Amino acid sequence: MTKKAGNSLQAILNRASAEAAPVEEAKVAAPKRTRARAASPVAADPAPARPVQKGREGLKLIGGHFRPEISQQLRILAVEEDTTVQALLEEAITDLLTKKAARKVGR
Repeated sequence: MTKKAGNSLQAILNRASAEAAPVEEAKVAAPKRTRARAASPVAADPAPARPVQKGREGLKLIGGHFRPEISQQLRILAVEEDTTVQALLEEAITDLLTKKAARKVGR
């Protein structure tokens, strides 16, 4: 029984390294790009803004990462009080700002 030399693991690795070598040389030979200056008269078109979902106009996302137990407790409290987690967080943040003598943020 004869082995096919073209399908051995070493042959595949050799082909892969031979194909990758010209790409690496091209990367080295490519000119470096420089950042456009802020005062450049020719500005690229800005990316189109994502449409704002109804009910979120004028609002800003504030987020954080919390332990799963805290998330579960908030959801349970929201169900018990027939409200949303967002409303509970808004109440908590307003209380914190009031406690810290910050100006009250109203709707």
